[in-house]
Amino acid sequence: MTIAELRQKFIEGTYTPIDALKRVRLVIDEKDSDIHAYLRTYDDAEAEAIYATKRYEAEGSAAPPLLGMPFAIKDNILIKGKPATAGSKMLENYVATYDATVIERLKEAGAIFVGATNMDEFAMGSSTESSAFGPTKNPLDSTRVPGGSSGGSAAALAMGACVAALGTDTGGSVRQPASFCGVVGFKPTYGAVSRNGLIAMGSSLDQAGIFAHTVADTETIFNVIKGQDPFDATTVREDTYPEVPRKEMYRIGVPRDFLREGMDEDVCKVFDANIEKIIAAGHEVVDISLPMMERGLAAYYIVMPAEVSSNLARYDGVRYGLHIDGQNILEDYLKTRAEGFGTEVKRRILLGTYVLSAGYYDAYYGKAEQVRQMMRDELAGVFQNVDLIMTPTSPVPAFTLGEKSDPLSMYLADIYTVPVNLAGVPAISIPGGTVDRDGATLPVGVQFIAPHAGDARLFDFGTKVYDA
Repeated sequence: MTIAELRQKFIEGTYTPIDALKRVRLVIDEKDSDIHAYLRTYDDAEAEAIYATKRYEAEGSAAPPLLGMPFAIKDNILIKGKPATAGSKMLENYVATYDATVIERLKEAGAIFVGATNMDEFAMGSSTESSAFGPTKNPLDSTRVPGGSSGGSAAALAMGACVAALGTDTGGSVRQPASFCGVVGFKPTYGAVSRNGLIAMGSSLDQAGIFAHTVADTETIFNVIKGQDPFDATTVREDTYPEVPRKEMYRIGVPRDFLREGMDEDVCKVFDANIEKIIAAGHEVVDISLPMMERGLAAYYIVMPAEVSSNLARYDGVRYGLHIDGQNILEDYLKTRAEGFGTEVKRRILLGTYVLSAGYYDAYYGKAEQVRQMMRDELAGVFQNVDLIMTPTSPVPAFTLGEKSDPLSMYLADIYTVPVNLAGVPAISIPGGTVDRDGATLPVGVQFIAPHAGDARLFDFGTKVYDA
């Protein structure tokens, strides 16, 4: 059931938060030993469900908007008193000392946290195969990946082990697994949601994101977690950007030249069918040109590793996290990082350190930042003529476990999502159809991109066309 459906039943008393949590626990017991969506579940959820049930009996429709709703939380979002590993041996024994701002706001709204979900180590990956604690499988076909890096959260929702989930999105890490698992995945405008209490990967790219079954549920959660935060200077006031109004009918731009890059033939058919659906609903679809978008992937894989190199320097074996003894301080540092970090993390640290080094900073990082600004300018110009931009979420459906052992082929799965994070604009992935692969029916997501602060426009369009 959706949040809206569950809430109505909770208010009527025909179903309770206790019942909902029992159902979630049953699914976890039946399926998660194979899927491995959760790294751990929380024993205190039962007490919270009992409390939520009593509150509904006392308050009815006046109860908070998410009271009693079972949520899954990606394991790089801090919950006070709970482990937060970020999928890494480096933080295997780390326990959070405070709540992330998004967690505080979900608690105030009455959400119940079922457990922490698996993820690519430090959110570096597109398949949830790089977790130090083993891969997560796609619940729709256990031979395939759920996407990444928030694959655990997407898989938990897709198999019915929560009613909604939080992930983080640095280059598509909410939208791509949402596409692979057949759920809605939303990445807000940069700064609309606080990053306080999120274990950082790329600070100018990271955003907490939402997984839900419907666009309407996604909007409900966003309205709870959004807003300025004194603990995060990058959060923005509501008047930072010009108002982006909702409209009766929308003009959708499709960058067809860009979309020719590596798109699976069956994904293309699903995408074209969605264009026809949008036109049938009365909206206009036009071709647009986004030549800078084609450079997005190259720019992202310079900017992101540079920020990774800086953010992960704090894991030195001294202050917190893993510590391996050596014969001196330098050896302590080298051994801790060598044993604590996985292959993909080391690869990105090395790349990031290289592009920031003397003699290469201007040639690589400086140029990538210039491209990033050109992308922002290009998008701003396009949004003068269209209301939203439409692309596939991923050029391919969910691929098999171990299929993309070549890092470059894995990176290419993010080609349609990373430009959104570089520009800081909001985007949503909505299930658009299915394709058949080796006897399995796999979902395909369609991505819609809005201008800065156009989050509400995405929700309005999505509910009109896809929730109807």
